[in-house]
Amino acid sequence: MHIEPGELPPRKQRAYFWGGIALLALAGLGTALNLLLAVPEYQKVSWFLLGFFWVGGAAAVAAARGAIPAGGKVVEYGEALVVAGVLAIAIRGAVVQAFKIPSGSMLPTLLIGDHLLVSKFLYGVRVPYTDIRLLRLRAPSRGDIVVFAFPGDDSKDFIKRVIGEPGDTLEVREKKVYINGEPLEDPWGTWADAQVLPPAAGKRDFFGPVTVPKGTYFVMGDNRDRSLDSRFWGFVEDARIRGKAFILYWSWDSENTRPRLRRMANIIH
Repeated sequence: MHIEPGELPPRKQRAYFWGGIALLALAGLGTALNLLLAVPEYQKVSWFLLGFFWVGGAAAVAAARGAIPAGGKVVEYGEALVVAGVLAIAIRGAVVQAFKIPSGSMLPTLLIGDHLLVSKFLYGVRVPYTDIRLLRLRAPSRGDIVVFAFPGDDSKDFIKRVIGEPGDTLEVREKKVYINGEPLEDPWGTWADAQVLPPAAGKRDFFGPVTVPKGTYFVMGDNRDRSLDSRFWGFVEDARIRGKAFILYWSWDSENTRPRLRRMANIIH
């Protein structure tokens, strides 16, 4: 069979065409669901991913129809880009995701400028537009450092440590955390202010008691006197938790404009 220069072989044309149609169908379905379903933002498919589907699908159909020249490196680079994009999306959505620490609420465990990886498969892969998780290995537990969609703003991700699990009765008295009436063995907490504020001054040093509802967690920053956490804005639903922080892969000291080499590749506890 004779193929003109710049023309795709018939089998590859069909693969490009139907693969592009599949991407466009996914993009259209996701766009419609994002616009029509009244679900929190953290449950929706990201607009960046949908944009990738729209562009990739349209380019594949155009290449199959001959609108994009198949000669030279155009198709080769396009294929590599799509494969790399799909792999990146799969890894980010189901395996690990990178995050950066923007504040000092987790000092001294995590410093401003730390870059870390979060395991997403440990707590299960969440099905878009639902709270359903698949292939969950275990639920979050006390001591885990978790990244979650902030209850006050779905577009923001926060990082804190799980202190109270579902069913726990939690109380803070004179800065000390009590779980079910017993003082918590708390190797993580640090306090920048030696002064104990009275209950009338707020929830920082005296809080509760409260019982953690089913399907939610009570989280706190390790820098207890400088953290806005569950003491101030409430519990974190299990569905909001994106994953467990497990390793530092980069750290940048912006004040001294240099990397913190000793923190790299450190396991997070």
